[in-house]
Amino acid sequence: MLKTILSISGRPGLFRLVNRGKGMLIVEDIATGKRTPAYARDKVISLGDISIYTDEGDTPLGLVLDTVKEKNEGKAVDIKALGKDEDIREYFAEILPEYDRERVYTTDIKKLLSWYNLLVSAGITDFKPEEQPEEDAAAEQPEA
Repeated sequence: MLKTILSISGRPGLFRLVNRGKGMLIVEDIATGKRTPAYARDKVISLGDISIYTDEGDTPLGLVLDTVKEKNEGKAVDIKALGKDEDIREYFAEILPEYDRERVYTTDIKKLLSWYNLLVSAGITDFKPEEQPEEDAAAEQPEA
């Protein structure tokens, strides 16, 4: 599901990929439902391609969002109630204890939590990374 949810640099919010055109994407704002084009010059990234730095490597964003959902019982996170930067980092350490404290900034954590809130308010709560059924099925079948 996160593969079709996009972040576009310079635009607030998150967008759902609706269709592809020549040299552009048709995207829909998940909060308002308004459709707009995203051109090749726009920096577009799929949430499914984002990961969080950890001490052992990287953790996919979907797994982190799923942990946030479990911790908050599927409800939105009140970012302002968390308080100062240290409190936000402490809260995030409860979600992902092994996150790299030098490379993950407080602004990154706030953005992740605001994305989570946007997704939950839009009714998107399936954050698990998608499996690759074609590849898995091909790998499981014995060769003749």
